[in-house]
Amino acid sequence: MIANHLIAAMVGIMLFFTVVVAPTVFKVLPVEWSSKYVRNFFPKYYASLGILTVISAFLAQSSHAQYLLIACAILFAFTLFYLTGKINQAKDLGLHKQFHILHGLSVAINLVQLIAFIYLLVVSL
Repeated sequence: MIANHLIAAMVGIMLFFTVVVAPTVFKVLPVEWSSKYVRNFFPKYYASLGILTVISAFLAQSSHAQYLLIACAILFAFTLFYLTGKINQAKDLGLHKQFHILHGLSVAINLVQLIAFIYLLVVSL
């Protein structure tokens, strides 16, 4: 039961950032500030959600949920420790095509994780 509360919180965090925070940051702040904000935010975002996902995996009641949560935690770690650095490097070097591909991959991974979390909540009803 506690795992479901954590998963629901993660869904809320992910949706709030996607729908409210990110669009606001890019509309309100100058490019150099929004870029600096995002570079500082995302490592904390991935680390926090990754830790919550690991905790949820330990608390999940079914092995199916545990495996799915562990997969999501691995994806958070991959995005935090590998992909984010590559995205920043591509941006810094002006490699626009590579940046868009890597950024698109990070968005796709985040979407898959969000869908997995929503799935786990729905099947637990």
